[in-house]
Amino acid sequence: MRFKILFYLAVLFLFAACAEKIPKDPLLAALSSEHPKIKRVMDSIGSYEVQIRYTQIDRSKDSIVFSDYDFQVDENRYFYPASTVKFPAAVAALEKLNELDSLARNTVFFIEGDTIRTTFSRSIQEIFAVSDNAANNRLVEFLGQDDLNQRMQQRGVAPIRIAHRLSTENADDVTTKPLVIYLNDSTTATSAPLISKSLARLTLDKIEKGNGFYAGGSLYQEPFDFALKNYYPVTAQHELLKRIVFPNEFTKDEQFNLSKEQHEFLLQAMHTLPKDTGYDQEEYYDSYGKFFMFGDTTDPIPEHIKIYNKVGYAYGTLTDCAYIKDLKNNIDFMVTATILVNKDGIFNDDKYEYDEIGIPFLAQLGRELYQLELARK
Repeated sequence: MRFKILFYLAVLFLFAACAEKIPKDPLLAALSSEHPKIKRVMDSIGSYEVQIRYTQIDRSKDSIVFSDYDFQVDENRYFYPASTVKFPAAVAALEKLNELDSLARNTVFFIEGDTIRTTFSRSIQEIFAVSDNAANNRLVEFLGQDDLNQRMQQRGVAPIRIAHRLSTENADDVTTKPLVIYLNDSTTATSAPLISKSLARLTLDKIEKGNGFYAGGSLYQEPFDFALKNYYPVTAQHELLKRIVFPNEFTKDEQFNLSKEQHEFLLQAMHTLPKDTGYDQEEYYDSYGKFFMFGDTTDPIPEHIKIYNKVGYAYGTLTDCAYIKDLKNNIDFMVTATILVNKDGIFNDDKYEYDEIGIPFLAQLGRELYQLELARK
């Protein structure tokens, strides 16, 4: 009898010890790290406008179970999404192609007034490999802002407002430029321009930021206004990622109308490294567009770790939306995070702490979550 009591006490002690090692909120556990790359941000958290959503992924028979954990996620608190908007543009373009008999992924085209001949496939590869702005803008010309936004909203990826192109003179033009499409080697057709609605100002918290900005070579000592910029919050980014990585976990209405071949192509493009897409490895190292886990190093990413993601950085804001899969240890998880690093509060002065604070924070956050996933397994 005494032996049985001691045995049960030992088992209870063991369960209690294991329970103590499993954090109730793993995201807060990661952010409680004493690592200086995490701690220096958390010690002054009010300065960085951090928002994070982390998703644990569990499997039960044939179904997937998502467990979401949030830190300061707020759809009404604005941050500039930068190049993360290229992900919905790629998805919407593929879906539109799937609805047209006259066009395909590898159809050759160029934008009227431009000289670059390309394909939809190449544009999407360039978006994910090196975050090419021109490639994104070509897809916006193909879609128009209204169609792009409607496709996202119809699938439950909301709120979202893609209002403008990136780094180009006609950024906020509501009328698209025609596409000149090659029907064969010598015959072309020209698409009709698309006209989207005029922009309305966003009314969100933190829509005006900082205490000054440069424009036209002059310094204006007033907050920078983002009310006419793109809007793509953490919640919407995370929902798009889930729908693309795990489409079968959503209803038919929530799934994008992509063929099996299109879906496989998109996933391949999302994790393929620049060197595997023809870019110079010295300039475009493995982590060029992968902030989580590897963003603070130029060392090669191990082959057994695949990161399906889209990053963005501009105006001092860094964002990454990623599905991370370790083939060797059989673990996977999702994380979307954004951080503002603009110590002097001046926008457009090119003085942002990307390499000193922002990317190291995101890289270490990825490593902390990865270690928690290893322990959870």
